[in-house]
Order: sequence, then structure tokens, then C-alpha cells
Amino acid sequence: MGKQLSEAQLDELVAQATVDAYDDEEQLTGLFTMIAEHLAVPFETVVLGVKVTVKKVDLLPGSRIVAVCTRDRHRQAIGILDLPLPDPAPEGAEWIEAYRRWGP
Repeated sequence: MGKQLSEAQLDELVAQATVDAYDDEEQLTGLFTMIAEHLAVPFETVVLGVKVTVKKVDLLPGSRIVAVCTRDRHRQAIGILDLPLPDPAPEGAEWIEAYRRWGP
């Protein structure tokens, strides 16, 4: 991801993702679409001390965006805002920060 984006830059990303959205659900779908399109997956990160591979992102019922993480045969969905990102963060991680700024 490189440098930290300013609030104005994050607001611009949110505006891009939600330009045609009329309510929170449509805004969430817009943000999910941008994360899904721009976040470079797969990538590895560490969750609770365990190395996992983030395979994809998904939008679950109940209006939350999750990262689908795998390790061996196991698979777990983790809220994208709770996911510790590796350093350096994968390309497209700025969209996660825009989602955080939007505030679910």
C-alpha cells in the first residue's frame, strides 16, 4: 500500500465506490466491489500467531465484508477490518482503509 492515505484521499475512494449508491446496503456493495477488484489475492498474513493465506474477499449476509483465509484444509472467514495486514500490505489495501473510513 505504501504511504498512509490522507482523510481526503480516503474520502475520494469512498466517493468513487459509492457514487451511484442510494442507501447503506448499496454503498457496502460498492465498497465490496472495489475491494474485490483491487485487493491483490492471494497473500499471506498472520492471524492469532498462525500464518494463513487470504484467498478472496466475500460479502456475507448481515452486511459485512470478510477475508476468506485458509491454512491446510481449514477455512475461516474473518472480518476484513479485523484482518492484520502484512508489511508491506498487498496492492489494493487502500480500499480496506476506505471501507474503514466509511464505517460499517
